[in-house]
Amino acid sequence: MNALTMPARPRATPHEPGTPLVAVENVTLRYRTEKAKITATRNVSFSVNSGDRFVLLGPSGCGKSTLLKAVGGYLTPEEGRITVGGRQVKAPGADRMMVFQEFDQLLPWKTVLGNVMFPQLVTGKLSPKEAEAKARHYIEKVGLTRAIDNYPHMLSGGMKQRVSIARGMAMEPDVLLMDEPFAALDALTRRTCQDELLRLWDETRFTVLFVTHSIAEAIKIGNRILLLSPHPGRVKAEVEGVDDVSAADGSAARLEREIHDLLFADEPEDH
Repeated sequence: MNALTMPARPRATPHEPGTPLVAVENVTLRYRTEKAKITATRNVSFSVNSGDRFVLLGPSGCGKSTLLKAVGGYLTPEEGRITVGGRQVKAPGADRMMVFQEFDQLLPWKTVLGNVMFPQLVTGKLSPKEAEAKARHYIEKVGLTRAIDNYPHMLSGGMKQRVSIARGMAMEPDVLLMDEPFAALDALTRRTCQDELLRLWDETRFTVLFVTHSIAEAIKIGNRILLLSPHPGRVKAEVEGVDDVSAADGSAARLEREIHDLLFADEPEDH
């Protein structure tokens, strides 16, 4: 694997010494359409350490969302394997919570509080009283205490996404999976949500695996970025130490140009 490496700052404590929290090993993912069998990714490998903000970046159709679903346990690799916390992923689990870009992922008949409590109650992880206390804590974290009794139809798109993030974080999963969660928002709201996600991470240092096709968003959100080639997705490069780049000294703009050139360099035809 090629590597575009920059100085990396110290990470949070690993899940287990010397062991990545998430390990994707030589994973090939395929799915069937009415006409053919499509290869979404080929021989993809990467690892995510505890406390990472790890970004999968690539153009549409490179298989980044498919990879995220496979880590979530919704798809089974045709080749290779995926482990979380040293355990092979074979099905969805409460150790991996997902936030999608769609605004309709909330239950319309439940309030903000009810939506955040719901996964904890369904899994039996906590008693109703404990679930409510934890839900209120994370709703406060995302700045929605005033809207705690509101229903989804009363919320803006950005507020709905913050509820989804609070719901995922309230489960305190090993890794939070985010599939272009801010892509459908207007530019100003998107920037605000990015800032809030980073603020939350700075407070709790949770592990996030984030999918985007925006180079600027990848640089802002990630401390590590994996670049995927166009269909079928293969690893082109990994960028580390992204926290050290800055808009002020021009290093962020230089990195954005480097990533763009790497992503769109000519690829050999797949056979």
